[in-house]
Amino acid sequence: MFTELQQVVLNFLINAEQAVMDHVWARGPVSAEQCRDALRGTWPMKESTMRTVLRRLEEKGYVTHDIDGRTYVYRAAEPAMTVTSRMVKQLID
Repeated sequence: MFTELQQVVLNFLINAEQAVMDHVWARGPVSAEQCRDALRGTWPMKESTMRTVLRRLEEKGYVTHDIDGRTYVYRAAEPAMTVTSRMVKQLID
């Protein structure tokens, strides 16, 4: 199914996405740079990696963005409790 390297990359992305979502839910609207700076101690990422994670989260419907000048500002599309409830319901069904 997945090679060992593919599984490592997949696990990194899943865990990184969760860390980013936790920060967005806790802090409200944030830029990629603000999120990267806040997670530097636990999830050090290059700027391009942070933008990729946020873009993927947006594609999945977890965040939306507004543009402030040239900066994308991301916010959660739904509260954490709503997302958690939906995931639990999907597991039960």
